[in-house]
Amino acid sequence: MAIATLVRPGIQPGIRYDNGIVRMFVIATVIWAIGGMMAGVFIAGQLAFPVLNLSEYVNFGRFRAVHTSSVVLGFAGNALIGTSLHVVQRTCQVRLFGGRAPALFVFWGYQVTVLMAIIGYMFGISKAMEYAEPEWYNVLLLVVVWVVYFVIFTGTIVRRTEPHIYVANWFYWAFIVTVAVLVIVNNLSLPVSLLGTKSYSVWSGVQSAMIQWWYGHNMVGFFLTAGFIGIMYYFLPKQAGRPIYSYRLSIVHFWALIFLYIWAGPHHLHYTALPDWTQTLGMVFSIMLWMPSWGGMINGIMTLSGAWGKLRTDPVLRFLVVAVAFYGMATFEGPLMAIREVNALSHYTDWTVGHVHSGALGWVAFMAFGALYYLVPRLWGRPLHSKPMVEVHFWLATIGILFYITAMWVAGISQALMWRAYDDQGFLQYSFSDSVVMLHPYYVVRLVGGLFFLSGMLLMAFNLYRTARAPMVRDVDGALAPARLGASA
Repeated sequence: MAIATLVRPGIQPGIRYDNGIVRMFVIATVIWAIGGMMAGVFIAGQLAFPVLNLSEYVNFGRFRAVHTSSVVLGFAGNALIGTSLHVVQRTCQVRLFGGRAPALFVFWGYQVTVLMAIIGYMFGISKAMEYAEPEWYNVLLLVVVWVVYFVIFTGTIVRRTEPHIYVANWFYWAFIVTVAVLVIVNNLSLPVSLLGTKSYSVWSGVQSAMIQWWYGHNMVGFFLTAGFIGIMYYFLPKQAGRPIYSYRLSIVHFWALIFLYIWAGPHHLHYTALPDWTQTLGMVFSIMLWMPSWGGMINGIMTLSGAWGKLRTDPVLRFLVVAVAFYGMATFEGPLMAIREVNALSHYTDWTVGHVHSGALGWVAFMAFGALYYLVPRLWGRPLHSKPMVEVHFWLATIGILFYITAMWVAGISQALMWRAYDDQGFLQYSFSDSVVMLHPYYVVRLVGGLFFLSGMLLMAFNLYRTARAPMVRDVDGALAPARLGASA
């Protein structure tokens, strides 16, 4: 039953899924990806060439938050919401719960939330907390939007005609629920005034740090990991034309990941005022995360059993499979860096930046790219404009990632070794400014890698645009694709 749910077309007579709202999220995903990656390339240029810090409004400190929110909330968030609304309809064999109006509210409310936050950063309106920069009024709007999203997704599952709940929906649902809890708890704050743009957290001191990194690491764990695992469990088998390797393993993967990930946050706070037992707890649970993470990676990779030859001819499938490989690499490196002795070397260095981007570019972006290439021809009812362009995109993005993460790994380890180098008299061999000078060529290489990755993204946007504008054919649901943006299929 579980396997059949995934590999059959997902169509029952008379069902006309709401493809229009998914199309809107797909378009938003591409737009936010371009904007966020352009901001990323720009701040990489500012680090390599400080003259690009043009003013108090155009500097690294403000644009860095623009980049992270555009990519994490804009690009990844729209990809997650859009794919979840696509997957839940087909695996539950029903249209979205609540009809068009709630779904449109989620779409426009989410875009306004992210846009308001980014405009605020440009004017210095920020809580200055990692992944939690938006101020209180932004968070209130986000919570309202998120609750409606939760109701739509959960209501669709409750109304399903398919008796089985496919595992992708488990991961999506965990992502939705956990992100809501994380955002609410970490953002409990008191506004300075009713109409003020500044607030102060109800948490303080080491408690504030603990809750911030419980939030921060689990936003990575559930927003950028669990949600994208949901994408993996639907789109990888679909593109490969194969059932998931082990459905039983996918269930074990889910429960082990959900239980272990929530405890890993304290590994961000080694050698701080946080109690040693809490630091050790975070380290131990981080190491234990190797098992479910690699179980999921193996499950994804082995789905290609009997279909390995497709990797030579299908660049969309290659995006999805390489994404899973990067997931395995990032979830090996993360627990390694959580070990206290390794963390003493890696923390505060560009090694951490390289680790984050191996996951963000290799796992998150590649998985999103594969899903977008799968969705657009089906949602618009047109054949993919150019398969060779997908091939070129794959290699541009892969080369860009390798430039980026290799430069950051070498730069980070070099930083740490220079900071810890002493001469025979016990004095530091290098000043901090010496380590900054050392970084310049690596920052230039990172900038080049970012330009490769951005150029691939622009090529994809052009390819998908031409696909949507091509002559109409019948879509995957057997109905003529609508010509008007956002119309319900």
